[in-house]
Amino acid sequence: MKKALIIEDNDDIREGTAEILDLAGYETFTAKNGKIGVELAVKHLPDIILCDIMMPELDGYGVLYLLQKNPQTVNIPFIFLTAKAERADMRKGMEMGADDYLTKPFDDVELFNSIESRLKKKNKTAGFKTVGGDKDALLEALRLKGKTRSFANKQIIYVENDDPLFLYYVKKGQVKTYKRAKDGRELSSTLYKDGDFFGYESLCKSSNYTDNAATLSDSEISLISKADFMEFLLNHQEIANAFIDMLSGSVQEKEEQMLRLAYFSVRKRVADALVQVASKFGEPNMDSATLKISRDDLAALVGTASETVSRMLADFKDEKLIEKNGNAIRVLSIEKLRNVKQ
Repeated sequence: MKKALIIEDNDDIREGTAEILDLAGYETFTAKNGKIGVELAVKHLPDIILCDIMMPELDGYGVLYLLQKNPQTVNIPFIFLTAKAERADMRKGMEMGADDYLTKPFDDVELFNSIESRLKKKNKTAGFKTVGGDKDALLEALRLKGKTRSFANKQIIYVENDDPLFLYYVKKGQVKTYKRAKDGRELSSTLYKDGDFFGYESLCKSSNYTDNAATLSDSEISLISKADFMEFLLNHQEIANAFIDMLSGSVQEKEEQMLRLAYFSVRKRVADALVQVASKFGEPNMDSATLKISRDDLAALVGTASETVSRMLADFKDEKLIEKNGNAIRVLSIEKLRNVKQ
């Protein structure tokens, strides 16, 4: 029998929803506030959790936060119940890790459709069988552990000093990691595209994030719980080797960036930044590329002011190395940019 936990301070909604689920064959547990709800979730480990947002003692966001930190409850499908129709409330809940939301009042069909779709998704992921020793199969199994979230352009994913809770995987889009100086300037460290993992450095070190992450375009990102990542890392040598390779590549990339900042002219650094973006986000094996990147983001890669980047781009345009089309930069020859002199 499937178990459902309903956390709702309104007596009529709580008991009415429980009655509907009881009739549908669920074993139900109810809580009138978030604090009791968290205790029941840990005690009974339900298959699905329905939770109101605005509650005394502990609100729905607090409930979700605490359950996400517990390895036993982090993967339980979580549906918010809210009387508020404002997009900001819904978006905040989804960004925190909720699987769905229902706006009150909702009918029986909406309730069952939401619950069943989340349970089917969970069962599909849990039923995936990996092939022992096959790195690609193990990585795919790890990816399937994640919950996909949509992020808008320039949306923050995590910030420096946050406690790392997830391994991130870019299903679609573009992401940057960066440091922010006390005067507000940014210095980007790494770019990520479709098929890249990120955020694993802090998870492997068991330390808070030392940088920030944000999108460079509308993106779909899979959030894999820390517990799932560590389980794969500790139990599968192939996964450990794969992430050791990623860590080594990240260290080498950061060392090369430091050398460019120390010894290259601004002109050479801007050219190299364009090559880096084109190589990362452009079509493979093509000598040209159209880049949709802002001056500020390009300046963060170069480690200089956006006005300086604008002057260098104007020079490259005059030299027929690039073309400017609105907000897009058309690199006419990646190889020529790569060979720009100091």
